[in-house]
Amino acid sequence: MSHSTALPAASKRVVIGHDSHENLAALLYAARPDIAVRGNVVANVTLADLEWADTFFGFRRPRVASMGNIRWVHSTGAGVDPWLYPIELPKEILLTRSSESFGPMIAEWALSRALAFTQHIVALAESQHEQKWAPRSVEMLRGTKAVVVGTGDVGTHVARLFRALGCDVVGVSRSGKQADSVFSLVVPVAQLADVVTDAQWLILMLPLTNETVGLVNRDVLQHCHNAVLINAGRGAVVQEDVLPEALNIGWLRGAALDVFEKEPLPASSPLWNDKRVMVSPHISGITTMHGAITGFLECLSDLEHARVPKWVVDRDRQY
Repeated sequence: MSHSTALPAASKRVVIGHDSHENLAALLYAARPDIAVRGNVVANVTLADLEWADTFFGFRRPRVASMGNIRWVHSTGAGVDPWLYPIELPKEILLTRSSESFGPMIAEWALSRALAFTQHIVALAESQHEQKWAPRSVEMLRGTKAVVVGTGDVGTHVARLFRALGCDVVGVSRSGKQADSVFSLVVPVAQLADVVTDAQWLILMLPLTNETVGLVNRDVLQHCHNAVLINAGRGAVVQEDVLPEALNIGWLRGAALDVFEKEPLPASSPLWNDKRVMVSPHISGITTMHGAITGFLECLSDLEHARVPKWVVDRDRQY
């Protein structure tokens, strides 16, 4: 695992850059009143704040030219790509991540979207609004094939729920190694286009890295046959401008998207008005206040005992 060779000293001054900075500061002070804390929404964090502090606590990089005297960044999100892609945080700054498991929450989000398609929830809601009695033939998840790209904590939770409803779940991972028996098969990324050909569900649970950006491109999508794309990883993993074509040709019959190349999704995007697409505003895996603070305190304890934090980010893998 790649990290700075010298661990920073335990934190004494922390800047919290987060919409809920006041709540986070209160929780941190309650646990560690010996640590000085400043907080603001990340857009208003200043260079003076970063020069005052030794630690930054938040999901996104402040809008300043330098990280000042920061020697440790703790990310509160499910992914750490804002710190590594496209511009990497200097390697002399330790980067750690939340210890919270987002798998259960994101798995329920993914399953709810799949059921919305099989049960025609959106169309029935529209019919109800128009006071139309419009019977439809509902489908079952049982017997369908789901390809889950990304077999880590989140992908494994997704696979368990889909398998529990009778789906055949194939995993796609960097190594192609079977990490959990919940998958009927795990293949390497190089075989992605092959395994999607008979899949009803293409489910993306990937971090954004140099290797995953644009992974699901036209070449992969054209191997699909009437699949539903479900993405709660990162928007840039998908070649977003190809999605309208994929839907019109029939490579995809629908999409449930929680993440996008640009967020918020621009009003000019054709995805907004396409009835085959379900858009949600990056809500599939929300960091809790307790989870954010717990991960930070665990890493702080490790540093105070001169240990590499358990939740250190591997700079080579970018997660």
